[in-house]
Amino acid sequence: MIKKVSHIGIAVNNLEESIKFYEKLGLELEAIEVVESQKVRVAFLPVGKEVRIELLEATSEDSPIAKFIEKKGQGVHHIAFATDNLQDR
Repeated sequence: MIKKVSHIGIAVNNLEESIKFYEKLGLELEAIEVVESQKVRVAFLPVGKEVRIELLEATSEDSPIAKFIEKKGQGVHHIAFATDNLQDR
């Protein structure tokens, strides 16, 4: 059973500019992390106590995020849900 939204991943061209936009909306940057295996930089911005926005910026032209933006443009890439036990479903 889905318990809650965990995070919303948003593909962006420029992480710094996107962070500034969300900070103007009242969110605060928690951290930035590089995920080498996905060729992406991720900025974490909590929304309340349990949900966060993850801004995703490609670090390489062949990364999944670069390909997503090329095909569909910037925007929502994924919504992740927390579940009780996905393996039982």
